Amino acid sequence: MAEVSTSTRKKKSKRSVPYGQMHILATFNNTIITFSDSNGGALTQASAGGCGFRGSKKGTAYAAQVATEKAGAAAKQLHGLSKVDVFIKGIGLGREAAVRSLSGIDIQVESIKDVTGVPHGGVRPRKARRV
Repeated sequence: MAEVSTSTRKKKSKRSVPYGQMHILATFNNTIITFSDSNGGALTQASAGGCGFRGSKKGTAYAAQVATEKAGAAAKQLHGLSKVDVFIKGIGLGREAAVRSLSGIDIQVESIKDVTGVPHGGVRPRKARRV
């Protein structure tokens, strides 16, 4: 007879994080919102695609607003988040809309920083034309 081992896993406690970070990845096709603690450990996340938007509607400002409200409400309810530093990456339409919608869910913005990658050096140039 085989013994059945029943291991009890400790339930993950809901920790209180009053001050954290909000990361916005705004591309032309989608917007991804992530709320994290001060060290960058993710608390909640939502995307325009995950909120029911499909196709070209995922890249709109309204879709970013809905995603921000969904992730922000979850972060506020589960972790007590009230103040955030905002980090924006990308050049999509959801950049400003995501930050503006934070005031609707009573999360205070401490700072806004653009962390979009800037290429330097670029790709290798094509070979010289023979004359």
